[in-house]
Amino acid sequence: MNDIYKPVQSDLEKVEQALEATTHAEFPLLTELLAYALNSGGKRIRPALALLSGKFYQYDVSLLVPMAAAAELLHTATLVHDDIIDHSQVRRSRPTVSRAYGENRALLLGDYLFAKAGRLCADTDNLRVIKLFSQTLMTISGGELRQTAFVFQLGGARDYYYSWISAKTACLFSLSTESGAILSQAPEDVIKALRNYGHYFGMAFQVVDDVLDFVGNETEVGKPVGSDLNEGAVTLPTILYAESHPEENALIRKAIETRDAKLVTSIVEMVRTSPVIAQCLDIAADLSSRAREALDILPDSSARRSLVALANYVVQRRK
Repeated sequence: MNDIYKPVQSDLEKVEQALEATTHAEFPLLTELLAYALNSGGKRIRPALALLSGKFYQYDVSLLVPMAAAAELLHTATLVHDDIIDHSQVRRSRPTVSRAYGENRALLLGDYLFAKAGRLCADTDNLRVIKLFSQTLMTISGGELRQTAFVFQLGGARDYYYSWISAKTACLFSLSTESGAILSQAPEDVIKALRNYGHYFGMAFQVVDDVLDFVGNETEVGKPVGSDLNEGAVTLPTILYAESHPEENALIRKAIETRDAKLVTSIVEMVRTSPVIAQCLDIAADLSSRAREALDILPDSSARRSLVALANYVVQRRK
């Protein structure tokens, strides 16, 4: 990752400084909560994408660094709120904010992070980017709200899954790449290309994440294996397995509805040892290929090579 980030490494350090400054809050409890949420690891992929996407035209650090930090804060806020909704106990190999500090404080911390991210985005003074940020937050919230009403039915489940991960994951990556392009005063065809790159990159990223929830281990994924299904989330591996094993649909539905630990463990094992894992990875590889193809109109440069390398990395990562 250090090699991939090399074209923007010094400015990623400035993003890190901006995030660190965010933890210096008005009172000790807020400072502690912010530090806990923001110092929990993570590869800072979204900030890196914003900076790399700004490298092709007018690279203005005074605009790109605040936007890159805003993207990371927005991402962190969604994780804090997701863990409340899902009653998650562990993230990145340690207790979630809601587990460590309680759901009420976690909820308010997430709100604070959303607001701080919006403030940083507004510091760009770019109305188009500010509107894009607001639309992204609406998309994420709407997608998660829609998910609360989801009832597993095999017909249309795959299309529903793609629309869900587009709203909850891919739109944050495309926010990073599109805003970077806009802030660098790129022409519209380049803005569109980088938006598409971010979208397909994010889709591939989430598919691989969902595969790792079945085939990884707790150390690798930072949370218990099978967490998604245990929380009632039906992801691509389960959907493909259900498509090829319709006789198991009733059992899968029962596991989702009852959250029975033994039943979930049984289904996770059936999915993990089936051919659908390889099928999911093939789908992720195709999405990654589409992301790389979106870059075809861009000139060869270290930034473009880093974006290509990131698209390759997303389907090869184990952690």
